[in-house]
Amino acid sequence: MRARTPDQEGYVERDGVKIAYEVFGSGETTILLMPAWSIIHSRLWKMQVPYLARHYRVVTFDGRGNGKSDRPTDPATYANEEYVADTLAVLDATDTQRAAVVTLSMSAQWGLLLAANHPERVAGVVFIAPSLPIPPFHASRAVYAFDDVLPTDKGWAKYNRHYWLRDYQGFLEFFFSQVFTEPHSTKQIEDTVGWGLETTPETLVAIEESPSKRSTYDASYDNNWVRDCAERLRCPTLVIHGDQDAISPHGRGALLAEMTRGSLATLEGSGHCPQARDPVKVNLLLNEFMQSLQPASQRTLAWTRGHRRKKRALYISSPIGLGHAQRDVAIAAELRKLHPDLEIDWLAQNPVTRVLEARGERIHPASALLSNESSHIESESAEHDLHCFQALRRMDEILIANYMLFHDVVNETQYDLWIGDEAWELDYYLHENPEEKRAAYVWMTDFVGYLPMPDGGEQESFLTADYNAEMITQVERYRRIRDRAVFVGSPDDIVPDTFGCDLPPIRDWTEAHYDFAGYVTGFDPAAFADRAAIRAELGYQPDERVCIVAVGGSGVGAHLLRRVMAAFPEAKRRVPDLRMIVVAGPRIDPALLPAVEGLEVRPFVYQLYRHLAVCDLAVVQGGLTTAMELTANKRPFLYFPLRHHFEQNFHVRHRLNRYGAGRCMDYETATPESIAEAIAREIDRPVSYRDVETDGAARAAALIAELI
Repeated sequence: MRARTPDQEGYVERDGVKIAYEVFGSGETTILLMPAWSIIHSRLWKMQVPYLARHYRVVTFDGRGNGKSDRPTDPATYANEEYVADTLAVLDATDTQRAAVVTLSMSAQWGLLLAANHPERVAGVVFIAPSLPIPPFHASRAVYAFDDVLPTDKGWAKYNRHYWLRDYQGFLEFFFSQVFTEPHSTKQIEDTVGWGLETTPETLVAIEESPSKRSTYDASYDNNWVRDCAERLRCPTLVIHGDQDAISPHGRGALLAEMTRGSLATLEGSGHCPQARDPVKVNLLLNEFMQSLQPASQRTLAWTRGHRRKKRALYISSPIGLGHAQRDVAIAAELRKLHPDLEIDWLAQNPVTRVLEARGERIHPASALLSNESSHIESESAEHDLHCFQALRRMDEILIANYMLFHDVVNETQYDLWIGDEAWELDYYLHENPEEKRAAYVWMTDFVGYLPMPDGGEQESFLTADYNAEMITQVERYRRIRDRAVFVGSPDDIVPDTFGCDLPPIRDWTEAHYDFAGYVTGFDPAAFADRAAIRAELGYQPDERVCIVAVGGSGVGAHLLRRVMAAFPEAKRRVPDLRMIVVAGPRIDPALLPAVEGLEVRPFVYQLYRHLAVCDLAVVQGGLTTAMELTANKRPFLYFPLRHHFEQNFHVRHRLNRYGAGRCMDYETATPESIAEAIAREIDRPVSYRDVETDGAARAAALIAELI
């Protein structure tokens, strides 16, 4: 799912070749994000577009040869001049008189020609990892001839016509491993290989046969045109180049900056595509450059001395499910007891905002601009199936968009404290950009460690271990980022697994790096001691046995609801006084669920935990919050972990087993008849669960309060 969709899209045609473009946002300043070598298309800018489009008008287009653009076969159609003409045509088609141009790799050549020959259309140019026919050249790339039949296909011998036609995917996998020299770049390589497969090796051969392309890596080609264009440039320029670029040497960027009288930003440790691997730094550099192009305007600055400032916290609560909201408002309430003058702003999205609004919390206006994580999770799900780990990996552009929004918020308002409850984007990018930490920071979670699903094989075991290794490296390298890491639970709740091959046991590492608050329910089970009175208040009769069916707030559970609803007639036959209430939740339309005689369907229910506390049985998904609410109130329940959801199948199930709580059901083998039988059996079963902590919110607040 894209973090931001285009406001306008279309095609422009030149000499029979259609070029696809997209436009995002609005504003006086237009940024043109140029395509790179047509081995990939304009999705290469996915980590920049959402952020830049909140501040500027952004235009992208697919270079001829990939994406939604045409793929001509004549090498002459891939000359530099053709790409420049395409760029001008896109500017005209989008009514863009003048733009700030951002190039990547090969498009440095087109951006340079455009700015030199059409200065009236270019306000400034940013060259990222420029690939130009100027020294230095990577010696390893000049060893093998592109057209020869080679005796080897090792290393750069894969950059060869015959190898491309024989094993195109093998070339892509090698090439992008050289593009991303940074450790833990599996997702970026996966993306770019996928984009590369959207064109053909024959197209890439035609591009390679263009004289403009061959000159980039061959020192024998004349490069006087580069120097001539650079000397004629009159607009501001910025070169961004990683010093570990294995495709186009960093020295090229340094020389280009000198030739264009521009600035050079060297990214130490970065490879050829820093816009993908180091998006926060690149985004901030781009914004700083764009701001420098604006005319100076009068600015006013207000400043308050430290002792006069109010204590203020920004709370970021994960929108994936409703559990975070319930516990976070409980922690916030306890935090205010310790610091009555503390002001809390919430950066959150639906369905969390429903809980916050009902509690009278102050939601930051920027919350409306967050890219929706719950919608992404729903888009990744199938019938009671959500590959949680892969869904999180594929949420990368949403996470960077939301981190950049957070960055804007904390730049505009001074906060003393940032609290992130499984705010993955905040934790990851703060560790990647430690210089951006400017307040005390608390990280909270109820599980630690990605775990592979059994059917994922060696590849998934490798990927989860790689992600875990990156997290461990980040945390241990920059311990100062997390002023507090709070585990919502106790050490015994941690799975007895390792982070992966040659990595530490999860429990040992977590105990060394976290404080433990105990579980946070957000309520005291003692408040439900008089079940009869609460049942009467909620409209339940003494002579009926109430079964609540709920699947949380993510919208993934519609299939489970339908299957349980199909079980109701048989369950009612077995339990004549059964009353079943299905809670659709905030993201499932009750009208889309089947009508079953005698069964009630309700939309979102505020304070659902009160209903769960007095029910006779619950049927739920495998989410931790609802299951632990039932455990705390010692209610019998059936739970169905989502297939391929590592957290529900391993972390949650381990915790529930420790409490001796619930009966785990397999959705794949469960039929309406077996569900009805389980309902009849479990509704009368006495339970003896382990007690759940009642002071978790207060303990978490006490840990956080020390930082204010």
